[in-house]
Amino acid sequence: MLNDKMLKTNPKPRFLSLPDSARLPINHCNLPADILGSLTFQQYPTDLLLDGVNALHHGLFSELDKCSDVPQRGQIFMNYMQACFQLATPEEAGAGPDSRYKANYLRLLRGWMFDADEQEAAVLKAWIESRFGLLTRYHKARITSFDCEPYYRYIAERSQGLYNTNALEMQLDLLYSYCQYELAQRISSKHLSLYRGINHFNELEILQQDGKTEIITLLNNLNSFTNQYERASEFGDIVLKAQIPYSKIVWFPELLSGRLQGEQEYIVIGGLYRMSIESGF
Repeated sequence: MLNDKMLKTNPKPRFLSLPDSARLPINHCNLPADILGSLTFQQYPTDLLLDGVNALHHGLFSELDKCSDVPQRGQIFMNYMQACFQLATPEEAGAGPDSRYKANYLRLLRGWMFDADEQEAAVLKAWIESRFGLLTRYHKARITSFDCEPYYRYIAERSQGLYNTNALEMQLDLLYSYCQYELAQRISSKHLSLYRGINHFNELEILQQDGKTEIITLLNNLNSFTNQYERASEFGDIVLKAQIPYSKIVWFPELLSGRLQGEQEYIVIGGLYRMSIESGF
């Protein structure tokens, strides 16, 4: 049950902004973290552009513009990634005997879907911090400051995950930008209705309760959602629903035909969200 004792603030409605402890002062995006992580952005989203990506890889997006076939566009993207980062021939990219050349964007996604608290997930969360300026709130345990054991473990895992790899963060830049390109082609709305299943309300950082079935919560900087209520209920008795701006979606199941579709998982950038409690209240 959700009750006032579980709330960190007064349950009376009030204006909420992204806490300073949840964001960095700079990022590599066209909007600062306090804006893209806000409730206002959830309601009135706009495009998020990573610094330099579209300009540097304009050739890719020009080729995509010429193609109307969705699976073929996915193949164009994967071929471009292979060529740009020499994923099939890592030695041509300077990989040595100690290089972790098998670590690539697909392996990171697969690792996230297997366990969102392992090394691959730490790399993804670190990328969100760098590009969008939203700090990691949870990795194996709640991270309450820069001076706590969970934070030390997190930075150790993210460092190990990035060490001696082939421009992993740049690979993720392109993945996100391609995801945004495809969403713009496929949907007309600025939002998707997505669900998340949890076991206990104390898994959330609830900042405000509006009535019995609506909360405002501060999500981790990267999160898993699904577009299926039934699928979300498999992960917990409490099912939450949110209107997610498509500009905060990093991955969706149909992005690359035949790749990582089994979990029906959407990977979503965090911040403040208004969410409705669909079951378990």
